[in-house]
Amino acid sequence: MKAHQMPRNLWTLVLALLSLPAAGAWAQTGGGAAPSAPIKIAILNVKQAIVTTAEGKQASAQLQSQFASQQNDLQNMQKQIQDLQNRVSNSHGTLSDDELARLQRQGELLTRQFQRKQDDLNEAVNAAQSDVIDNIGRKMLDVLDRHARENGYTAVFDTSAQGSPVVYGSSQIDITQEIIRLYDQAYPIKASGTAAPSGSAPAAAQPKAPAPGAQPSPTPKKTNP
Repeated sequence: MKAHQMPRNLWTLVLALLSLPAAGAWAQTGGGAAPSAPIKIAILNVKQAIVTTAEGKQASAQLQSQFASQQNDLQNMQKQIQDLQNRVSNSHGTLSDDELARLQRQGELLTRQFQRKQDDLNEAVNAAQSDVIDNIGRKMLDVLDRHARENGYTAVFDTSAQGSPVVYGSSQIDITQEIIRLYDQAYPIKASGTAAPSGSAPAAAQPKAPAPGAQPSPTPKKTNP
């Protein structure tokens, strides 16, 4: 029978915990040596902390305002494509072959233009988001380092990191809200006319181009009452 193997992420956590108190454990066996300080662990959701700071909310609102016109353009193009597709799907033989071919070419052209604009917007939004996250993240690391040293934390684990070894963490050791509070104190924002949303930073463009409409079947046919 094969021995039960511990999952790799749990091994990572175990090794981290074992390595931290090693010097203290050796000192305890040294005969009369002062006992080492107890291990103090905390967890932090870094992604949540970044977007929930006052600066993160303000940056999110600014990005949404910055890219609002491009989003509206994409939505308008999407509607044009959908209208063309509906005309083709609902023609029921009323359009000539030439007119049908013209509408299909027009839909295909709009779809290609839409996809190019969407790719450009996604790239611009992602780059702007990365700049915001990097800027806040660097300053938050300083806040975390100072807080951890002042409060004697042995280790702080990021629960939002991909492959995080944390499989359970009590709310009693979660310092996310405390770090947000300390960050807002250290880096207060200036008043802005743009209201800060409660959610995270804006996602890349969401509208997606429908099929050009060369085939009526992808779009359900509408029936007139």
